[in-house]
Amino acid sequence: MAMAVEVAGGGGTLSEFYQRSRRLLLKTRDGLERLERFEYTSSSSSSSSVLSSGAALSDPSEKSVDGLRKDISQIQSLCSEMERLWRSIPAKSQRDLWKRKVEQVAEEVDSLKDSLDKYNLQHQRRMQEVRERAELLGRASVDSSHVLRIFDDEAQAMQSARSSSRMLEETLATGAAILSKYSEQRDRLKRAQRKALDVLNTLGLSNSVMRLIEKRNRVDRWIKCAGMILTIIVLIFIWRWTR
Repeated sequence: MAMAVEVAGGGGTLSEFYQRSRRLLLKTRDGLERLERFEYTSSSSSSSSVLSSGAALSDPSEKSVDGLRKDISQIQSLCSEMERLWRSIPAKSQRDLWKRKVEQVAEEVDSLKDSLDKYNLQHQRRMQEVRERAELLGRASVDSSHVLRIFDDEAQAMQSARSSSRMLEETLATGAAILSKYSEQRDRLKRAQRKALDVLNTLGLSNSVMRLIEKRNRVDRWIKCAGMILTIIVLIFIWRWTR
């Protein structure tokens, strides 16, 4: 349907406005994705540039954010124009079709605006942290190379802590498995002992022999307890050594 309308800066039809809005949506979505990828790859370089220059941080993403905001604002303006135009379509079927199309564009641009606002908030927080860190380090008159080494040391310390934590978890799991095996062996020995005592009682052995067997069983239990205590001491020593 060719329905002309005059707008500020030029004129166009409903179809032309729609096509223009779709192209701007693709452009805005692609620009936002590139901006988010750039955020992850530029974190360290932004910190380095601030620390090495000692000046206020120049944020290269501000221009990109401003450009995306202008594109989003233009899409919203197009949505307003399209909404005005589709309401003027006489045929109800065509009017309902264009209504759904315009509403879809409006929903997509609102989603992109929310994503851009979320990105911009996180980005500003990170840049503020970089500025504050650079300011604190600048007050202490620390040279940039030393600051970067401090950042590297912090990252290595965090990695070492994570490795130690994993090692400790594995050690505790191994110790728990060993203690579980000891418990299972103790239960089997107890069952074997009871069976042996039943057999001995059946055979009618003397009380002295029974006491000797019982004494031997007590010694075995002390040996097992000592082994468990030694295992626990070794695990504690490993845990303290990995801290």
